[in-house]
Amino acid sequence: MRAIWKGAVSFGLVSVPVKLYAATESHDVSFRQVHAKDGGRIKYQRVCSLDGEEVPYADIAKGYETEDGEMVILTDDDLSSLPSTSSREIAVEKFVPREQIDPLLFEKSYYLEPEGAGAKPYALLRQALKDADRMAVVTVALRQRTTIAVLRVRETEAGEVIVLQTMMWPDEVRVPDFKVDGGDAKPAEVKMANMLVETLAGDFEPADFEDDYAGAVEALVKSKIEGGEVKRTETSTKSSGEVVDLLAALQKSVAAAKTARGEESPAAADESTDDEADDADEKPARATRKTAAKKTPAKKAAAKTPGKKTTKKTAAKKTPAKKAS
Repeated sequence: MRAIWKGAVSFGLVSVPVKLYAATESHDVSFRQVHAKDGGRIKYQRVCSLDGEEVPYADIAKGYETEDGEMVILTDDDLSSLPSTSSREIAVEKFVPREQIDPLLFEKSYYLEPEGAGAKPYALLRQALKDADRMAVVTVALRQRTTIAVLRVRETEAGEVIVLQTMMWPDEVRVPDFKVDGGDAKPAEVKMANMLVETLAGDFEPADFEDDYAGAVEALVKSKIEGGEVKRTETSTKSSGEVVDLLAALQKSVAAAKTARGEESPAAADESTDDEADDADEKPARATRKTAAKKTPAKKAAAKTPGKKTTKKTAAKKTPAKKAS
């Protein structure tokens, strides 16, 4: 695993240097949006809703939409002035009983690893959490935003590890807009329900559960491949295991770029020289920039200087106000 954050847990006068690792990963099945006719991938462009023109990435800023539909442009300087965006401290605020934390508040989970001389204070904090049977409520700045989280101890194959779980802010938890009638359950029905609970009672074993949907998708795709139901496109990866010659691919790129400019014929690019290999990445890029310059007005082609953006646009569609992140 690769550490995504480094800092220190502080409780009282004790500081524990730690590294942060993502504790989970998604195995959800993802699909590409493609053209049903030929299997080509669908591409999306960044288009301004007001003038209909494609906007270069350098000209894109963050905007906060008000309840009236007005757009407030936030510059890099504005965002850098926000509080607690660069803190490297996980500050323990208090230790609370486990049952007081509603699982609905939990968001993402991370493993904490002691770093350097932090092994002893790490073990101290871990033991204190276990003995008290409590979780530590902390504040931490992750991804340029301060959030609340909890520290707890989790038993893993590698041993007992302190886990940090970020939490939603209280105002981010929605209140249901419906009421549930308790109903009038008869004593016999309650007794039967309790019997059913006892019949199905047991210990939770994660290995007992399997994502059958992902397995079914893999089996379906495999059967279609074996049946020859595959769309071959110019960008499709070869399934024969053949290794693509990188130098040949670069030479073809150079030849295509020269042909587009009306220069040498493709045959002239067959010579495998180091100079051609070095130029392969640069010449197509210049051709791309040249094409983009024809489609994009001069005022949008140039990157704006951070902190100088004052453009104010009114959104075409009104949406609820969002928090800047």
